[in-house]
Amino acid sequence: MDKLGLIAGNGRFPFLLLDAARAHGLQVVVAAIKEETDPEIDARAAADPNIHVHWLSLGELSRLIETFQAEGVTRAVMAGQVKHKQIFSSIRPDWRLAKLLLNLRTRSTDMLLGAVAKVLGDEGIELISSTAYLEPLLAQPGVLTSRAPSDEEFKDIAYGRTVAQAIAAYDLGQTVVIAAQACVAVEAMEGTDATIERAGALFQTLGDGGQTTLSRSLTVVKVAKPNQDMRFDVPVIGLATIETMRNAGATCLAIEAGRTLMFDPAAIIAAADAADIAILAK
Repeated sequence: MDKLGLIAGNGRFPFLLLDAARAHGLQVVVAAIKEETDPEIDARAAADPNIHVHWLSLGELSRLIETFQAEGVTRAVMAGQVKHKQIFSSIRPDWRLAKLLLNLRTRSTDMLLGAVAKVLGDEGIELISSTAYLEPLLAQPGVLTSRAPSDEEFKDIAYGRTVAQAIAAYDLGQTVVIAAQACVAVEAMEGTDATIERAGALFQTLGDGGQTTLSRSLTVVKVAKPNQDMRFDVPVIGLATIETMRNAGATCLAIEAGRTLMFDPAAIIAAADAADIAILAK
């Protein structure tokens, strides 16, 4: 039986990829990150002898390589977020990761994960696209919800894409929040949901009771990077994104068709419709 290595971050992404790989008849060797991966992964392994889970710390790059080599893994995939801020936390890198970090020009996501991918490749482990086996979950082009964006929301989308593509080119983040063609929040290390929450909190403080020159609705624009490496950091939205938007007062979401993963598209669209949130994929 062919094997696939799975480097599992947080959230549901690793579980979706795990299920898809097993549906393709693959044995999956999971490198579960102690600081990130949901412990539920152990229950999956207990119920399926073709899932092998190995727990390791985020800083243990050498152990990751040794684990995959011992299991005979030659292809691997990254699935699930690993918070970028963890790089600056108290996690202690092993000698291999420390050397990698020391040689980086910058510690941007692409630079860091690209370097990890090269190290894996040098050791005979090819890192493949994180959308492998999940193509049906890539957003299809068009208006995905019952409600299309309003004229004002379309203006915010157009402006937001310009801003988002500019920051994504610098590998700063992939999401911006816009109102009345003004940028309210830009994503950095905190992640998409925290960016939306920050925008909502900011808007609640404007105008001392709600009076403001800006529209009271927010448009969220999420893009892929100009040269998006589909092996890692692919844009993702899930039910939590819609719930966060609803709580923040956001009414529209724009994503990139074919380059954004939607976890449980039917449930996402149903939740957006219930909250009167428009979703456009283009």
